[in-house]
Amino acid sequence: MNAITRHAFLLAVLVLLLTASISSAKNIDLSTVPNRATVQLTIYNSEDLTLVRETRIVSFKKGVNPLQFSWANTLIDPTSVELRFITNPDKLEVLDTTFPHDKPQMLYWNVQSEIDGDATIEITYFTSGISWRADYVGIASADETTMKLENFVRVINNSGEDYENAQVRLVVGTINLVEKIAALAQITPEKVEGLNEDRKHELKRDASKSIFDKEGASGRSLFVGGGSGGSGGESSTPVIIKEGLSEYFIYTVERTETIPNGWSKRMRSFEAVDVPFKVQYRYREEEYGDELVRMYIITNDVKSKLGTTPLPDGMVRIFRDNGRDGLSFLAEYESRYIPIGDKIEVNMGTDPEVIFELIQLRASRDNIWMQINGMNVFKQVGGPAEIEVNSSVAGWDEHAVFTQRVRNYTAKPIEVEVRRSYDGHVAYRSTIPGIKLFDFRTVEFTTTVDAGKRVDLLHEVVTSQGRNAKQNNVTLQKADVNP
Repeated sequence: MNAITRHAFLLAVLVLLLTASISSAKNIDLSTVPNRATVQLTIYNSEDLTLVRETRIVSFKKGVNPLQFSWANTLIDPTSVELRFITNPDKLEVLDTTFPHDKPQMLYWNVQSEIDGDATIEITYFTSGISWRADYVGIASADETTMKLENFVRVINNSGEDYENAQVRLVVGTINLVEKIAALAQITPEKVEGLNEDRKHELKRDASKSIFDKEGASGRSLFVGGGSGGSGGESSTPVIIKEGLSEYFIYTVERTETIPNGWSKRMRSFEAVDVPFKVQYRYREEEYGDELVRMYIITNDVKSKLGTTPLPDGMVRIFRDNGRDGLSFLAEYESRYIPIGDKIEVNMGTDPEVIFELIQLRASRDNIWMQINGMNVFKQVGGPAEIEVNSSVAGWDEHAVFTQRVRNYTAKPIEVEVRRSYDGHVAYRSTIPGIKLFDFRTVEFTTTVDAGKRVDLLHEVVTSQGRNAKQNNVTLQKADVNP
Protein backbone atom coordinates (compact mmCIF):
# COMPACT_ATOMS: atom_id res chain seq x y z
CA MET A 1 0.00 0.00 0.00
CA ASN A 2 1.54 3.32 -1.08
CA ALA A 3 1.49 6.50 0.98
CA ILE A 4 -1.51 8.00 -0.83
CA THR A 5 -3.56 4.81 -0.50
CA ARG A 6 -2.59 4.45 3.16
CA HIS A 7 -3.58 8.07 3.82
CA ALA A 8 -6.97 7.56 2.13
CA PHE A 9 -7.59 4.37 4.15
CA LEU A 10 -6.79 6.08 7.47
CA LEU A 11 -9.05 8.99 6.55
CA ALA A 12 -11.91 6.58 5.78
CA VAL A 13 -11.42 4.81 9.12
CA LEU A 14 -11.41 8.16 10.95
CA VAL A 15 -14.67 9.15 9.25
CA LEU A 16 -16.26 5.84 10.24
CA LEU A 17 -15.12 6.26 13.84
CA LEU A 18 -16.46 9.81 14.02
CA THR A 19 -19.77 8.68 12.52
CA ALA A 20 -20.07 5.86 15.05
CA SER A 21 -19.16 8.23 17.86
CA ILE A 22 -21.81 10.75 16.83
CA SER A 23 -24.41 7.98 16.48
CA SER A 24 -23.61 6.60 19.93
CA ALA A 25 -23.68 10.06 21.50
CA LYS A 26 -27.39 10.30 20.77
CA ASN A 27 -27.99 7.81 23.60
CA ILE A 28 -25.49 9.30 26.03
CA ASP A 29 -26.75 11.99 28.38
CA LEU A 30 -24.17 13.42 30.77
CA SER A 31 -26.96 14.94 32.91
CA THR A 32 -28.10 11.55 34.23
CA VAL A 33 -28.90 11.69 37.96
CA PRO A 34 -25.95 10.14 39.89
CA ASN A 35 -26.16 7.08 42.10
CA ARG A 36 -28.15 7.18 45.32
CA ALA A 37 -26.59 8.42 48.53
CA THR A 38 -29.47 7.11 50.65
CA VAL A 39 -32.78 5.38 49.96
CA GLN A 40 -35.83 4.74 52.14
CA LEU A 41 -38.69 2.33 51.34
CA THR A 42 -42.06 2.73 53.04
CA ILE A 43 -44.13 -0.30 52.09
CA TYR A 44 -47.95 -0.20 52.27
CA ASN A 45 -48.90 -3.86 52.01
CA SER A 46 -52.64 -3.36 51.71
CA GLU A 47 -52.43 -1.64 48.31
CA ASP A 48 -49.21 -2.98 46.69
CA LEU A 49 -47.72 0.47 47.17
CA THR A 50 -44.24 1.59 48.20
CA LEU A 51 -43.11 5.17 48.70
CA VAL A 52 -39.42 5.53 47.76
CA ARG A 53 -37.29 8.43 49.00
CA GLU A 54 -33.86 8.78 47.44
CA THR A 55 -31.15 11.35 48.08
CA ARG A 56 -28.38 12.02 45.56
CA ILE A 57 -25.48 14.48 45.41
CA VAL A 58 -25.41 16.48 42.17
CA SER A 59 -22.81 18.94 40.86
CA PHE A 60 -24.52 22.07 39.49
CA LYS A 61 -23.19 24.91 37.37
CA LYS A 62 -24.64 28.37 37.26
CA GLY A 63 -27.41 28.54 34.74
CA VAL A 64 -29.77 25.85 33.47
CA ASN A 65 -28.84 22.24 34.33
CA PRO A 66 -30.75 19.37 32.71
CA LEU A 67 -31.22 16.29 34.91
CA GLN A 68 -32.35 12.94 33.53
CA PHE A 69 -34.32 10.36 35.54
CA SER A 70 -35.19 6.92 34.10
CA TRP A 71 -37.47 4.13 35.34
CA ALA A 72 -37.11 1.64 32.47
CA ASN A 73 -38.19 -1.96 33.24
CA THR A 74 -39.56 -0.99 36.65
CA LEU A 75 -43.04 -0.48 38.12
CA ILE A 76 -42.48 3.15 39.13
CA ASP A 77 -45.51 5.42 38.70
CA PRO A 78 -44.27 8.36 36.59
CA THR A 79 -47.10 10.63 37.77
CA SER A 80 -45.71 10.50 41.31
CA VAL A 81 -42.06 11.41 40.65
CA GLU A 82 -41.03 14.60 42.45
CA LEU A 83 -37.73 16.46 42.93
CA ARG A 84 -36.86 18.47 46.04
CA PHE A 85 -33.66 20.27 47.05
CA ILE A 86 -32.31 19.38 50.48
CA THR A 87 -29.37 21.79 50.42
CA ASN A 88 -29.33 25.28 48.89
CA PRO A 89 -33.08 25.24 48.17
CA ASP A 90 -33.03 29.02 47.77
CA LYS A 91 -30.36 28.77 45.05
CA LEU A 92 -31.98 26.01 42.99
CA GLU A 93 -35.31 25.86 41.15
CA VAL A 94 -37.02 23.36 38.84
CA LEU A 95 -38.03 25.27 35.72
CA ASP A 96 -39.95 22.48 33.98
CA THR A 97 -40.36 18.72 33.59
CA THR A 98 -40.23 17.07 30.15
CA PHE A 99 -41.14 13.53 29.07
CA PRO A 100 -39.25 12.95 25.79
CA HIS A 101 -41.31 11.04 23.21
CA ASP A 102 -38.31 9.18 21.78
CA LYS A 103 -37.23 7.95 25.23
CA PRO A 104 -40.14 6.28 27.03
CA GLN A 105 -39.91 5.75 30.78
CA MET A 106 -37.64 8.76 31.18
CA LEU A 107 -37.99 12.40 32.16
CA TYR A 108 -35.86 15.56 32.22
CA TRP A 109 -35.82 18.30 34.83
CA ASN A 110 -34.40 21.65 33.88
CA VAL A 111 -32.91 23.13 37.05
CA GLN A 112 -31.95 26.78 37.33
CA SER A 113 -28.86 27.12 39.57
CA GLU A 114 -27.32 30.22 41.12
CA ILE A 115 -24.30 28.29 42.39
CA ASP A 116 -21.33 26.28 41.14
CA GLY A 117 -20.98 23.24 43.37
CA ASP A 118 -22.60 20.19 44.91
CA ALA A 119 -26.12 20.01 46.33
CA THR A 120 -28.19 17.17 47.81
CA ILE A 121 -31.46 16.46 46.05
CA GLU A 122 -34.35 14.21 47.12
CA ILE A 123 -36.38 12.24 44.58
CA THR A 124 -39.64 10.62 45.73
CA TYR A 125 -41.96 8.34 43.82
CA PHE A 126 -44.38 5.45 44.21
CA THR A 127 -43.68 1.98 42.93
CA SER A 128 -45.39 -1.40 43.17
CA GLY A 129 -44.03 -4.93 43.31
CA ILE A 130 -42.54 -4.62 46.80
CA SER A 131 -44.42 -6.42 49.55
CA TRP A 132 -43.89 -7.77 53.01
CA ARG A 133 -45.46 -10.38 55.22
CA ALA A 134 -45.13 -11.39 58.84
CA ASP A 135 -44.74 -14.84 60.30
CA TYR A 136 -44.75 -16.03 63.89
CA VAL A 137 -43.14 -19.02 65.55
CA GLY A 138 -44.49 -20.08 68.96
CA ILE A 139 -42.89 -22.78 71.10
CA ALA A 140 -45.16 -23.85 73.97
CA SER A 141 -43.72 -25.25 77.18
CA ALA A 142 -44.28 -28.92 77.99
CA ASP A 143 -46.96 -28.03 80.57
CA GLU A 144 -48.69 -25.63 78.12
CA THR A 145 -48.64 -22.58 80.37
CA THR A 146 -46.09 -20.31 78.69
CA MET A 147 -44.67 -19.83 75.23
CA LYS A 148 -41.65 -18.37 73.45
CA LEU A 149 -43.02 -16.22 70.62
CA GLU A 150 -40.92 -14.85 67.75
CA ASN A 151 -42.07 -12.55 64.96
CA PHE A 152 -40.29 -12.09 61.63
CA VAL A 153 -41.03 -9.94 58.61
CA ARG A 154 -40.04 -10.87 55.08
CA VAL A 155 -39.68 -8.19 52.37
CA ILE A 156 -40.12 -9.35 48.76
CA ASN A 157 -38.86 -7.15 45.92
CA ASN A 158 -40.35 -7.68 42.45
CA SER A 159 -40.35 -4.01 41.45
CA GLY A 160 -37.69 -4.28 38.73
CA GLU A 161 -35.27 -2.10 40.73
CA ASP A 162 -32.43 -3.02 43.08
CA TYR A 163 -32.37 -1.10 46.36
CA GLU A 164 -28.98 -1.11 48.08
CA ASN A 165 -28.48 -0.08 51.72
CA ALA A 166 -32.12 0.87 52.00
CA GLN A 167 -33.91 1.87 55.18
CA VAL A 168 -37.06 -0.27 55.25
CA ARG A 169 -40.32 0.84 56.86
CA LEU A 170 -43.36 -1.43 56.96
CA VAL A 171 -46.82 0.13 57.30
CA VAL A 172 -49.51 -1.76 59.25
CA GLY A 173 -52.93 -0.38 58.38
CA THR A 174 -55.26 0.03 55.42
CA ILE A 175 -55.31 2.79 52.84
CA ASN A 176 -57.83 3.27 50.06
CA LEU A 177 -56.66 4.05 46.53
CA VAL A 178 -58.78 4.48 43.42
CA GLU A 179 -56.05 3.24 41.09
CA LYS A 180 -53.23 0.73 41.38
CA ILE A 181 -49.63 1.82 41.03
CA ALA A 182 -48.82 -1.17 38.80
CA ALA A 183 -51.30 0.17 36.24
CA LEU A 184 -50.08 3.75 36.55
CA ALA A 185 -46.51 2.56 35.92
CA GLN A 186 -47.53 1.68 32.35
CA ILE A 187 -48.81 5.16 31.55
CA THR A 188 -47.38 6.76 28.39
CA PRO A 189 -45.52 10.11 28.37
CA GLU A 190 -48.34 11.64 26.36
CA LYS A 191 -50.85 10.81 29.11
CA VAL A 192 -48.51 12.07 31.81
CA GLU A 193 -48.15 15.42 30.10
CA GLY A 194 -51.92 15.61 29.71
CA LEU A 195 -52.64 15.34 33.42
CA ASN A 196 -53.28 18.51 35.35
CA GLU A 197 -51.18 19.09 38.46
CA ASP A 198 -54.03 18.44 40.91
CA ARG A 199 -54.80 15.03 39.44
CA LYS A 200 -51.14 14.26 38.98
CA HIS A 201 -50.41 14.48 42.71
CA GLU A 202 -53.76 13.37 44.10
CA LEU A 203 -52.61 9.80 44.61
CA LYS A 204 -49.51 10.85 46.48
CA ARG A 205 -51.42 13.13 48.82
CA ASP A 206 -54.05 10.51 49.59
CA ALA A 207 -51.56 7.77 50.37
CA SER A 208 -49.09 9.80 52.39
CA LYS A 209 -51.23 12.29 54.32
CA SER A 210 -51.86 9.95 57.25
CA ILE A 211 -48.19 9.05 57.57
CA PHE A 212 -45.89 11.89 56.71
CA ASP A 213 -47.97 14.86 57.81
CA LYS A 214 -48.03 13.36 61.32
CA GLU A 215 -44.54 11.89 61.58
CA GLY A 216 -42.84 12.93 64.75
CA ALA A 217 -46.04 14.44 66.14
CA SER A 218 -48.27 11.63 67.34
CA GLY A 219 -45.80 8.81 66.87
CA ARG A 220 -44.12 6.85 69.59
CA SER A 221 -41.11 4.64 69.10
CA LEU A 222 -40.05 1.41 70.73
CA PHE A 223 -36.73 -0.42 70.47
CA VAL A 224 -37.28 -4.17 70.40
CA GLY A 225 -35.60 -7.41 69.41
CA GLY A 226 -32.11 -7.80 68.03
CA GLY A 227 -28.90 -8.62 69.79
CA SER A 228 -25.33 -7.48 70.23
CA GLY A 229 -22.47 -8.66 68.08
CA GLY A 230 -20.26 -7.67 65.20
CA SER A 231 -17.63 -4.96 65.23
CA GLY A 232 -18.06 -1.74 67.09
CA GLY A 233 -20.94 -3.12 69.15
CA GLU A 234 -23.40 -2.92 66.25
CA SER A 235 -26.44 -5.18 66.18
CA SER A 236 -25.82 -8.43 64.32
CA THR A 237 -29.49 -8.84 63.35
CA PRO A 238 -31.98 -6.33 61.96
CA VAL A 239 -33.94 -4.64 64.72
CA ILE A 240 -37.34 -3.09 64.22
CA ILE A 241 -38.56 0.19 65.70
CA LYS A 242 -42.32 0.70 65.82
CA GLU A 243 -44.16 4.02 65.69
CA GLY A 244 -47.86 4.62 66.29
CA LEU A 245 -49.32 7.17 63.89
CA SER A 246 -53.07 7.62 64.15
CA GLU A 247 -54.68 4.47 62.68
CA TYR A 248 -51.36 3.32 61.21
CA PHE A 249 -48.26 1.72 62.67
CA ILE A 250 -44.85 1.83 61.01
CA TYR A 251 -42.32 -0.93 61.64
CA THR A 252 -38.85 0.45 60.86
CA VAL A 253 -35.86 -1.85 60.42
CA GLU A 254 -33.10 -0.21 62.43
CA ARG A 255 -30.20 -0.83 60.06
CA THR A 256 -30.13 -0.57 56.28
CA GLU A 257 -30.77 -3.60 54.12
CA THR A 258 -29.91 -4.40 50.51
CA ILE A 259 -32.92 -5.91 48.71
CA PRO A 260 -32.13 -6.84 45.10
CA ASN A 261 -34.91 -7.23 42.56
CA GLY A 262 -36.29 -10.77 42.57
CA TRP A 263 -35.06 -11.44 46.10
CA SER A 264 -36.63 -11.51 49.53
CA LYS A 265 -35.11 -10.80 52.94
CA ARG A 266 -36.27 -12.05 56.33
CA MET A 267 -35.84 -9.79 59.39
CA ARG A 268 -36.60 -10.33 63.08
CA SER A 269 -39.27 -8.09 64.57
CA PHE A 270 -39.41 -9.30 68.18
CA GLU A 271 -38.76 -12.20 70.51
CA ALA A 272 -40.78 -12.65 73.71
CA VAL A 273 -40.15 -15.43 76.23
CA ASP A 274 -42.43 -16.85 78.92
CA VAL A 275 -45.53 -15.44 77.25
CA PRO A 276 -48.56 -16.75 79.19
CA PHE A 277 -51.38 -18.27 77.19
CA LYS A 278 -54.64 -20.06 77.85
CA VAL A 279 -55.89 -23.43 76.64
CA GLN A 280 -59.63 -23.49 76.04
CA TYR A 281 -61.97 -26.07 74.51
CA ARG A 282 -64.65 -24.55 72.31
CA TYR A 283 -67.85 -25.63 70.63
CA ARG A 284 -68.83 -23.08 67.97
CA GLU A 285 -70.54 -24.86 65.10
CA GLU A 286 -70.58 -21.85 62.78
CA GLU A 287 -66.80 -21.36 63.18
CA TYR A 288 -65.31 -24.79 63.79
CA GLY A 289 -67.99 -27.25 62.70
CA ASP A 290 -69.84 -29.79 64.81
CA GLU A 291 -66.96 -30.70 67.11
CA LEU A 292 -65.20 -29.54 70.25
CA VAL A 293 -61.82 -28.03 69.35
CA ARG A 294 -58.81 -27.14 71.45
CA MET A 295 -57.56 -23.54 71.30
CA TYR A 296 -54.35 -21.72 72.22
CA ILE A 297 -55.25 -18.12 73.14
CA ILE A 298 -52.55 -15.42 73.41
CA THR A 299 -53.50 -11.85 74.35
CA ASN A 300 -51.62 -8.94 72.78
CA ASP A 301 -51.19 -6.91 75.97
CA VAL A 302 -48.46 -5.85 78.38
CA LYS A 303 -49.47 -8.47 80.93
CA SER A 304 -48.64 -11.11 78.33
CA LYS A 305 -45.27 -9.40 77.61
CA LEU A 306 -46.65 -8.10 74.30
CA GLY A 307 -49.09 -5.25 73.70
CA THR A 308 -46.70 -2.45 72.70
CA THR A 309 -47.96 -2.39 69.10
CA PRO A 310 -50.58 -4.10 66.95
CA LEU A 311 -49.42 -7.38 65.40
CA PRO A 312 -49.58 -7.56 61.60
CA ASP A 313 -51.43 -10.36 59.90
CA GLY A 314 -49.33 -13.38 59.01
CA MET A 315 -48.76 -17.09 59.40
CA VAL A 316 -48.57 -18.42 62.98
CA ARG A 317 -46.83 -21.78 63.50
CA ILE A 318 -47.06 -23.45 66.89
CA PHE A 319 -44.70 -26.09 68.29
CA ARG A 320 -44.55 -27.74 71.70
CA ASP A 321 -41.59 -28.81 73.81
CA ASN A 322 -41.97 -32.59 73.92
CA GLY A 323 -39.82 -32.94 77.05
CA ARG A 324 -37.17 -34.95 75.17
CA ASP A 325 -35.04 -32.08 73.85
CA GLY A 326 -37.26 -31.88 70.81
CA LEU A 327 -40.27 -30.08 69.39
CA SER A 328 -43.63 -31.37 68.20
CA PHE A 329 -45.44 -29.45 65.47
CA LEU A 330 -49.00 -28.68 66.54
CA ALA A 331 -50.69 -26.31 64.11
CA GLU A 332 -50.41 -23.37 61.76
CA TYR A 333 -52.89 -20.56 61.36
CA GLU A 334 -53.22 -17.52 59.09
CA SER A 335 -53.71 -14.74 61.62
CA ARG A 336 -55.55 -11.52 60.94
CA TYR A 337 -54.30 -8.11 62.09
CA ILE A 338 -54.26 -8.13 65.92
CA PRO A 339 -54.85 -4.74 67.62
CA ILE A 340 -53.47 -4.02 71.09
CA GLY A 341 -55.61 -5.90 73.61
CA ASP A 342 -56.95 -8.37 71.06
CA LYS A 343 -56.08 -12.08 70.85
CA ILE A 344 -54.23 -14.56 68.70
CA GLU A 345 -56.44 -17.66 68.66
CA VAL A 346 -54.98 -20.84 67.15
CA ASN A 347 -57.21 -23.85 66.49
CA MET A 348 -55.29 -26.98 67.56
CA GLY A 349 -58.01 -29.35 66.34
CA THR A 350 -59.85 -32.00 68.33
CA ASP A 351 -58.45 -33.71 71.43
CA PRO A 352 -59.09 -37.48 71.67
CA GLU A 353 -58.86 -37.22 75.47
CA VAL A 354 -61.87 -34.89 75.69
CA ILE A 355 -65.26 -36.23 74.56
CA PHE A 356 -68.20 -33.90 73.90
CA GLU A 357 -71.73 -35.11 73.14
CA LEU A 358 -75.18 -33.57 72.73
CA ILE A 359 -77.77 -36.09 73.88
CA GLN A 360 -81.54 -35.57 73.60
CA LEU A 361 -83.28 -36.97 76.68
CA ARG A 362 -86.94 -36.37 75.86
CA ALA A 363 -89.34 -34.37 73.69
CA SER A 364 -92.96 -33.23 73.92
CA ARG A 365 -95.53 -30.74 72.56
CA ASP A 366 -98.04 -28.53 74.31
CA ASN A 367 -99.87 -25.21 73.98
CA ILE A 368 -101.60 -26.56 70.86
CA TRP A 369 -103.97 -24.26 68.93
CA MET A 370 -106.45 -25.49 66.34
CA GLN A 371 -108.03 -23.68 63.39
CA ILE A 372 -111.73 -24.66 63.15
CA ASN A 373 -113.34 -25.45 59.76
CA GLY A 374 -110.67 -23.51 57.89
CA MET A 375 -111.86 -20.26 59.45
CA ASN A 376 -109.93 -17.85 61.62
CA VAL A 377 -111.43 -19.40 64.72
CA PHE A 378 -108.82 -20.82 67.06
CA LYS A 379 -109.14 -23.05 70.09
CA GLN A 380 -106.50 -24.18 72.56
CA VAL A 381 -106.61 -27.91 73.26
CA GLY A 382 -104.93 -29.98 75.89
CA GLY A 383 -104.00 -32.97 73.75
CA PRO A 384 -104.88 -35.16 70.73
CA ALA A 385 -108.17 -36.30 72.24
CA GLU A 386 -109.55 -32.77 72.03
CA ILE A 387 -108.75 -32.28 68.33
CA GLU A 388 -112.01 -31.80 66.46
CA VAL A 389 -113.03 -32.97 62.99
CA ASN A 390 -112.53 -30.40 60.20
CA SER A 391 -109.82 -28.65 62.17
CA SER A 392 -106.08 -28.24 61.69
CA VAL A 393 -103.17 -27.49 63.98
CA ALA A 394 -102.34 -23.79 63.82
CA GLY A 395 -99.73 -23.46 66.53
CA TRP A 396 -97.80 -25.39 69.15
CA ASP A 397 -94.72 -25.39 71.37
CA GLU A 398 -92.03 -28.03 70.98
CA HIS A 399 -90.09 -29.02 74.10
CA ALA A 400 -86.71 -30.80 73.84
CA VAL A 401 -84.52 -31.62 76.83
CA PHE A 402 -80.79 -32.15 76.17
CA THR A 403 -77.64 -32.84 78.07
CA GLN A 404 -74.29 -31.57 76.84
CA ARG A 405 -71.97 -34.21 78.23
CA VAL A 406 -68.24 -33.52 78.59
CA ARG A 407 -65.80 -36.25 79.61
CA ASN A 408 -62.28 -35.11 80.49
CA TYR A 409 -59.68 -37.91 80.33
CA THR A 410 -56.69 -35.52 80.57
CA ALA A 411 -54.53 -35.10 83.68
CA LYS A 412 -55.62 -31.53 84.41
CA PRO A 413 -58.81 -29.45 84.58
CA ILE A 414 -60.05 -27.94 81.33
CA GLU A 415 -62.16 -24.91 80.46
CA VAL A 416 -65.00 -25.52 78.02
CA GLU A 417 -66.90 -22.80 76.18
CA VAL A 418 -70.13 -23.69 74.37
CA ARG A 419 -71.85 -21.40 71.88
CA ARG A 420 -75.06 -22.62 70.18
CA SER A 421 -77.38 -20.79 67.80
CA TYR A 422 -81.13 -21.31 67.32
CA ASP A 423 -83.58 -20.10 64.69
CA GLY A 424 -87.11 -18.95 65.42
CA HIS A 425 -88.96 -18.06 68.63
CA VAL A 426 -86.98 -19.96 71.29
CA ALA A 427 -86.99 -20.08 75.08
CA TYR A 428 -83.79 -21.55 76.56
CA ARG A 429 -84.23 -22.91 80.08
CA SER A 430 -81.31 -24.08 82.18
CA THR A 431 -79.60 -23.91 85.58
CA ILE A 432 -76.14 -23.68 83.97
CA PRO A 433 -74.26 -20.91 85.86
CA GLY A 434 -72.99 -17.91 83.90
CA ILE A 435 -75.14 -18.55 80.85
CA LYS A 436 -75.67 -15.51 78.61
CA LEU A 437 -76.70 -14.41 75.12
CA PHE A 438 -73.83 -13.89 72.69
CA ASP A 439 -76.27 -12.34 70.22
CA PHE A 440 -80.05 -12.38 69.66
CA ARG A 441 -80.03 -16.03 68.50
CA THR A 442 -76.95 -17.49 70.22
CA VAL A 443 -76.52 -18.86 73.74
CA GLU A 444 -73.07 -18.98 75.34
CA PHE A 445 -71.63 -20.32 78.59
CA THR A 446 -68.28 -21.46 80.00
CA THR A 447 -67.65 -24.25 82.48
CA THR A 448 -64.74 -26.14 84.02
CA VAL A 449 -64.37 -29.93 83.99
CA ASP A 450 -61.94 -31.47 86.47
CA ALA A 451 -59.33 -34.02 85.43
CA GLY A 452 -60.81 -37.48 84.92
CA LYS A 453 -64.39 -36.25 85.48
CA ARG A 454 -67.64 -36.07 83.53
CA VAL A 455 -70.23 -33.30 83.62
CA ASP A 456 -73.80 -33.19 82.25
CA LEU A 457 -74.99 -29.72 81.28
CA LEU A 458 -78.79 -29.96 81.11
CA HIS A 459 -81.02 -27.53 79.27
CA GLU A 460 -84.47 -27.36 77.68
CA VAL A 461 -85.21 -25.71 74.35
CA VAL A 462 -88.83 -24.57 73.83
CA THR A 463 -89.56 -23.59 70.22
CA SER A 464 -92.85 -21.86 69.39
CA GLN A 465 -94.29 -22.91 66.04
CA GLY A 466 -97.07 -21.59 63.78
CA ARG A 467 -99.27 -18.89 65.29
CA ASN A 468 -97.45 -19.31 68.61
CA ALA A 469 -94.27 -17.82 67.13
CA LYS A 470 -94.26 -14.10 67.84
CA GLN A 471 -90.59 -13.20 67.37
CA ASN A 472 -87.27 -14.45 65.99
CA ASN A 473 -84.86 -14.55 68.90
CA VAL A 474 -83.76 -16.54 71.93
CA THR A 475 -84.99 -15.71 75.43
CA LEU A 476 -83.10 -17.02 78.46
CA GLN A 477 -85.29 -18.42 81.22
CA LYS A 478 -83.90 -19.53 84.56
CA ALA A 479 -85.08 -23.03 85.43
CA ASP A 480 -85.90 -23.72 89.07
CA VAL A 481 -84.47 -27.22 88.79
CA ASN A 482 -82.72 -29.15 86.06
CA PRO A 483 -85.11 -29.79 83.15
